[in-house]
Amino acid sequence: MRFDLVDLQLFVAVAETRSITNGAQRVHLALASASERIKGLEDALGVGLLRRGRRGVELTPAGECLLGHARVMLHHVEAMRGDLAAFAHGAKATVRFLANTSGLSEYLPKTLAAFLAAHPHISIDVEERESAEIARAIAVGSADLGLAAEHALADNIERIPFSEDRLVLIAARDDELANRRQVDFSDVVQRDFVGLINSIALHAHISGHAARLGARLRFRARLNSFDAIGQMVAAGIGIGVMPEVAARRCARSMKINVVRIRDSWANRKLVICARNFRALPRPAQQLAEHLRKSAPR
Repeated sequence: MRFDLVDLQLFVAVAETRSITNGAQRVHLALASASERIKGLEDALGVGLLRRGRRGVELTPAGECLLGHARVMLHHVEAMRGDLAAFAHGAKATVRFLANTSGLSEYLPKTLAAFLAAHPHISIDVEERESAEIARAIAVGSADLGLAAEHALADNIERIPFSEDRLVLIAARDDELANRRQVDFSDVVQRDFVGLINSIALHAHISGHAARLGARLRFRARLNSFDAIGQMVAAGIGIGVMPEVAARRCARSMKINVVRIRDSWANRKLVICARNFRALPRPAQQLAEHLRKSAPR
Protein backbone atom coordinates (compact mmCIF):
# COMPACT_ATOMS: atom_id res chain seq x y z
CA MET A 1 0.00 0.00 0.00
CA ARG A 2 1.93 3.01 -1.29
CA PHE A 3 0.61 6.57 -1.45
CA ASP A 4 1.89 9.96 -0.36
CA LEU A 5 0.61 13.16 1.21
CA VAL A 6 -0.23 14.64 -2.18
CA ASP A 7 -2.54 11.66 -2.78
CA LEU A 8 -4.30 12.33 0.53
CA GLN A 9 -4.54 16.09 -0.09
CA LEU A 10 -5.98 15.42 -3.52
CA PHE A 11 -8.49 12.88 -2.22
CA VAL A 12 -9.72 15.27 0.50
CA ALA A 13 -10.04 18.07 -2.06
CA VAL A 14 -12.00 15.84 -4.45
CA ALA A 15 -14.25 14.64 -1.62
CA GLU A 16 -14.98 18.18 -0.44
CA THR A 17 -15.65 19.60 -3.91
CA ARG A 18 -17.37 16.42 -5.21
CA SER A 19 -15.35 16.87 -8.38
CA ILE A 20 -12.02 15.47 -9.61
CA THR A 21 -11.56 18.56 -11.80
CA ASN A 22 -12.15 21.02 -8.94
CA GLY A 23 -10.15 18.90 -6.52
CA ALA A 24 -7.21 18.86 -8.92
CA GLN A 25 -7.38 22.64 -9.26
CA ARG A 26 -7.41 23.08 -5.48
CA VAL A 27 -4.14 21.15 -5.06
CA HIS A 28 -2.61 22.52 -8.28
CA LEU A 29 -2.48 19.26 -10.26
CA ALA A 30 -3.33 18.62 -13.89
CA LEU A 31 -6.59 16.71 -14.35
CA ALA A 32 -4.85 13.73 -15.99
CA SER A 33 -2.36 13.51 -13.12
CA ALA A 34 -5.12 13.78 -10.54
CA SER A 35 -7.17 11.03 -12.20
CA GLU A 36 -4.13 8.77 -12.30
CA ARG A 37 -3.41 9.38 -8.62
CA ILE A 38 -7.01 8.58 -7.61
CA LYS A 39 -6.88 5.37 -9.68
CA GLY A 40 -3.55 4.52 -8.05
CA LEU A 41 -5.11 4.98 -4.61
CA GLU A 42 -7.99 2.67 -5.48
CA ASP A 43 -5.62 0.08 -6.92
CA ALA A 44 -3.33 0.24 -3.88
CA LEU A 45 -6.24 -0.13 -1.46
CA GLY A 46 -8.05 -2.70 -3.56
CA VAL A 47 -11.39 -0.94 -3.25
CA GLY A 48 -13.38 1.73 -5.08
CA LEU A 49 -13.36 5.13 -3.37
CA LEU A 50 -15.53 7.19 -5.73
CA ARG A 51 -18.67 6.74 -7.77
CA ARG A 52 -18.34 8.79 -10.95
CA GLY A 53 -21.46 10.39 -12.38
CA ARG A 54 -22.53 13.10 -14.81
CA ARG A 55 -22.77 15.64 -11.98
CA GLY A 56 -19.49 14.81 -10.28
CA VAL A 57 -18.41 12.12 -7.86
CA GLU A 58 -19.81 10.61 -4.68
CA LEU A 59 -17.87 8.78 -1.99
CA THR A 60 -18.33 5.06 -1.52
CA PRO A 61 -18.44 3.75 2.08
CA ALA A 62 -14.72 2.98 1.73
CA GLY A 63 -14.18 6.54 0.49
CA GLU A 64 -15.97 7.96 3.51
CA CYS A 65 -13.73 5.88 5.75
CA LEU A 66 -10.57 7.04 3.97
CA LEU A 67 -11.71 10.67 4.14
CA GLY A 68 -11.83 10.56 7.93
CA HIS A 69 -8.39 8.98 8.20
CA ALA A 70 -6.90 11.33 5.60
CA ARG A 71 -8.11 14.41 7.42
CA VAL A 72 -6.62 13.19 10.68
CA MET A 73 -3.30 12.34 9.01
CA LEU A 74 -3.05 15.70 7.25
CA HIS A 75 -3.94 17.47 10.47
CA HIS A 76 -1.11 15.66 12.26
CA VAL A 77 1.30 16.66 9.52
CA GLU A 78 0.29 20.29 9.99
CA ALA A 79 0.66 19.89 13.75
CA MET A 80 4.16 18.51 13.23
CA ARG A 81 5.06 21.47 11.06
CA GLY A 82 3.73 23.80 13.72
CA ASP A 83 5.76 22.16 16.46
CA LEU A 84 8.95 22.27 14.37
CA ALA A 85 8.42 25.79 13.05
CA ALA A 86 10.12 27.36 16.05
CA PHE A 87 13.36 25.65 15.00
CA ALA A 88 13.36 27.27 11.57
CA HIS A 89 14.45 30.90 11.39
CA GLY A 90 11.54 33.08 10.38
CA ALA A 91 9.11 30.19 10.07
CA LYS A 92 5.63 30.50 11.56
CA ALA A 93 3.40 27.90 13.14
CA THR A 94 -0.24 28.08 12.05
CA VAL A 95 -3.26 27.32 14.22
CA ARG A 96 -6.51 26.41 12.43
CA PHE A 97 -9.31 28.00 14.46
CA LEU A 98 -13.06 27.89 13.79
CA ALA A 99 -15.57 30.22 15.49
CA ASN A 100 -19.29 30.87 15.34
CA THR A 101 -20.65 34.27 14.32
CA SER A 102 -21.03 35.87 17.72
CA GLY A 103 -17.65 34.63 18.91
CA LEU A 104 -15.92 35.94 15.82
CA SER A 105 -17.60 39.34 15.77
CA GLU A 106 -17.87 40.20 19.46
CA TYR A 107 -15.05 38.49 21.35
CA LEU A 108 -12.19 37.46 19.13
CA PRO A 109 -10.77 40.47 17.24
CA LYS A 110 -9.10 42.14 20.23
CA THR A 111 -8.28 38.84 21.93
CA LEU A 112 -6.58 37.37 18.88
CA ALA A 113 -4.75 40.63 18.14
CA ALA A 114 -3.27 40.57 21.64
CA PHE A 115 -2.21 36.94 21.23
CA LEU A 116 -0.57 37.53 17.83
CA ALA A 117 1.27 40.59 19.12
CA ALA A 118 2.71 38.48 21.95
CA HIS A 119 3.57 35.51 19.66
CA PRO A 120 5.14 36.84 16.45
CA HIS A 121 6.02 33.33 15.19
CA ILE A 122 2.44 32.03 15.32
CA SER A 123 -0.24 32.66 12.70
CA ILE A 124 -3.96 31.89 13.02
CA ASP A 125 -6.28 30.82 10.22
CA VAL A 126 -9.73 31.85 11.47
CA GLU A 127 -12.88 30.67 9.72
CA GLU A 128 -16.50 31.30 10.59
CA ARG A 129 -18.72 28.22 10.87
CA GLU A 130 -21.99 27.24 12.51
CA SER A 131 -21.43 25.50 15.86
CA ALA A 132 -22.55 22.08 14.55
CA GLU A 133 -20.02 22.34 11.69
CA ILE A 134 -17.30 23.32 14.17
CA ALA A 135 -18.09 20.24 16.24
CA ARG A 136 -17.78 17.98 13.19
CA ALA A 137 -14.50 19.60 12.11
CA ILE A 138 -13.00 19.20 15.58
CA ALA A 139 -14.17 15.58 15.76
CA VAL A 140 -12.50 14.59 12.48
CA GLY A 141 -9.33 16.55 13.21
CA SER A 142 -9.61 19.13 10.44
CA ALA A 143 -9.24 22.04 12.91
CA ASP A 144 -7.16 22.59 16.04
CA LEU A 145 -9.53 24.69 18.11
CA GLY A 146 -13.09 25.92 18.00
CA LEU A 147 -15.23 28.52 19.72
CA ALA A 148 -18.77 27.17 19.58
CA ALA A 149 -22.08 26.80 21.37
CA GLU A 150 -21.69 23.96 23.86
CA HIS A 151 -24.99 22.25 23.01
CA ALA A 152 -23.63 21.35 19.55
CA LEU A 153 -20.65 19.37 20.88
CA ALA A 154 -20.47 15.61 21.26
CA ASP A 155 -19.49 14.22 24.66
CA ASN A 156 -16.05 13.16 23.44
CA ILE A 157 -15.01 16.71 22.53
CA GLU A 158 -13.19 18.54 25.31
CA ARG A 159 -14.29 22.06 26.19
CA ILE A 160 -13.37 25.05 28.36
CA PRO A 161 -16.11 27.52 29.39
CA PHE A 162 -15.77 30.89 27.67
CA SER A 163 -18.95 33.00 27.99
CA GLU A 164 -22.72 33.10 27.94
CA ASP A 165 -23.99 33.58 24.37
CA ARG A 166 -27.71 34.29 24.71
CA LEU A 167 -29.57 35.24 21.54
CA VAL A 168 -32.11 38.05 21.87
CA LEU A 169 -34.62 39.93 19.77
CA ILE A 170 -34.14 43.62 18.97
CA ALA A 171 -36.96 45.95 17.96
CA ALA A 172 -37.36 49.67 17.31
CA ARG A 173 -38.39 51.56 20.43
CA ASP A 174 -41.81 52.42 18.94
CA ASP A 175 -42.46 48.77 17.95
CA GLU A 176 -45.22 46.89 19.78
CA LEU A 177 -42.61 44.36 20.98
CA ALA A 178 -40.26 46.94 22.44
CA ASN A 179 -41.79 47.03 25.92
CA ARG A 180 -42.01 43.26 26.36
CA ARG A 181 -39.43 41.52 28.53
CA GLN A 182 -39.48 38.26 26.57
CA VAL A 183 -41.24 36.55 23.65
CA ASP A 184 -41.67 33.09 22.19
CA PHE A 185 -39.98 32.86 18.81
CA SER A 186 -43.14 31.33 17.38
CA ASP A 187 -44.94 34.63 18.08
CA VAL A 188 -42.63 36.63 15.80
CA VAL A 189 -41.67 34.31 12.91
CA GLN A 190 -44.27 35.96 10.65
CA ARG A 191 -42.79 39.43 11.17
CA ASP A 192 -40.40 41.18 8.78
CA PHE A 193 -36.78 40.57 9.78
CA VAL A 194 -33.44 42.22 9.26
CA GLY A 195 -30.67 39.64 9.36
CA LEU A 196 -27.22 38.52 8.38
CA ILE A 197 -26.21 37.51 4.87
CA ASN A 198 -26.74 33.86 3.91
CA SER A 199 -23.07 32.90 4.19
CA ILE A 200 -22.90 33.76 7.87
CA ALA A 201 -23.38 30.86 10.29
CA LEU A 202 -25.83 32.59 12.64
CA HIS A 203 -28.25 33.16 9.76
CA ALA A 204 -28.40 29.41 9.16
CA HIS A 205 -28.87 28.75 12.88
CA ILE A 206 -31.84 31.14 13.28
CA SER A 207 -33.47 30.15 9.99
CA GLY A 208 -33.18 26.50 11.00
CA HIS A 209 -35.17 27.07 14.18
CA ALA A 210 -37.81 28.96 12.20
CA ALA A 211 -38.05 26.02 9.81
CA ARG A 212 -38.69 23.67 12.75
CA LEU A 213 -41.73 25.85 13.53
CA GLY A 214 -42.89 25.43 9.94
CA ALA A 215 -41.99 28.99 8.99
CA ARG A 216 -39.62 30.64 6.59
CA LEU A 217 -38.30 33.95 7.82
CA ARG A 218 -39.08 36.96 5.63
CA PHE A 219 -36.03 39.24 5.40
CA ARG A 220 -36.42 42.85 4.30
CA ALA A 221 -32.64 43.26 4.35
CA ARG A 222 -29.56 41.10 4.88
CA LEU A 223 -26.35 42.73 6.02
CA ASN A 224 -22.91 41.63 7.19
CA SER A 225 -22.62 43.18 10.66
CA PHE A 226 -24.65 43.52 13.85
CA ASP A 227 -24.22 47.30 13.83
CA ALA A 228 -25.78 47.53 10.37
CA ILE A 229 -28.68 45.34 11.50
CA GLY A 230 -29.21 47.55 14.55
CA GLN A 231 -29.43 50.66 12.40
CA MET A 232 -32.01 49.06 10.10
CA VAL A 233 -34.08 47.84 13.05
CA ALA A 234 -33.94 51.31 14.65
CA ALA A 235 -35.36 52.71 11.41
CA GLY A 236 -38.36 50.37 11.70
CA ILE A 237 -37.48 48.13 8.73
CA GLY A 238 -37.98 44.95 10.74
CA ILE A 239 -36.94 43.09 13.87
CA GLY A 240 -33.68 41.21 14.35
CA VAL A 241 -32.01 38.41 16.31
CA MET A 242 -28.44 38.73 17.56
CA PRO A 243 -26.23 37.83 20.54
CA GLU A 244 -27.14 39.76 23.67
CA VAL A 245 -23.65 41.24 24.02
CA ALA A 246 -23.95 42.75 20.53
CA ALA A 247 -27.54 43.88 21.11
CA ARG A 248 -26.69 45.67 24.38
CA ARG A 249 -23.75 47.38 22.69
CA CYS A 250 -25.94 48.57 19.80
CA ALA A 251 -28.71 49.71 22.15
CA ARG A 252 -26.35 52.19 23.80
CA SER A 253 -26.17 54.25 20.60
CA MET A 254 -29.28 53.23 18.65
CA LYS A 255 -33.01 53.57 19.27
CA ILE A 256 -33.67 49.89 19.81
CA ASN A 257 -34.87 47.76 22.73
CA VAL A 258 -33.65 44.29 23.65
CA VAL A 259 -36.22 41.53 24.23
CA ARG A 260 -35.30 38.07 25.48
CA ILE A 261 -36.33 35.01 23.46
CA ARG A 262 -38.00 32.45 25.73
CA ASP A 263 -37.05 29.40 23.61
CA SER A 264 -34.35 27.18 25.12
CA TRP A 265 -32.19 27.27 21.96
CA ALA A 266 -31.60 30.98 22.52
CA ASN A 267 -29.78 30.35 25.81
CA ARG A 268 -26.34 29.19 24.69
CA LYS A 269 -22.98 28.76 26.35
CA LEU A 270 -19.89 29.53 24.30
CA VAL A 271 -16.93 27.20 24.89
CA ILE A 272 -13.39 26.70 23.61
CA CYS A 273 -13.23 23.16 22.21
CA ALA A 274 -10.68 20.61 20.98
CA ARG A 275 -10.46 16.85 20.52
CA ASN A 276 -7.76 16.70 23.19
CA PHE A 277 -6.16 19.86 24.58
CA ARG A 278 -3.06 18.01 25.79
CA ALA A 279 -2.47 16.49 22.35
CA LEU A 280 -2.59 19.86 20.56
CA PRO A 281 0.55 21.34 19.03
CA ARG A 282 2.24 23.79 21.37
CA PRO A 283 1.03 26.91 19.47
CA ALA A 284 -2.59 25.73 19.68
CA GLN A 285 -2.18 25.02 23.40
CA GLN A 286 -0.86 28.54 23.89
CA LEU A 287 -3.85 30.00 22.04
CA ALA A 288 -6.30 27.90 24.07
CA GLU A 289 -4.73 29.11 27.31
CA HIS A 290 -4.84 32.73 26.10
CA LEU A 291 -8.54 32.39 25.25
CA ARG A 292 -9.24 30.84 28.65
CA LYS A 293 -7.57 33.76 30.44
CA SER A 294 -9.32 36.28 28.17
CA ALA A 295 -12.81 34.85 28.71
CA PRO A 296 -15.39 37.47 29.79
CA ARG A 297 -16.01 37.41 33.52
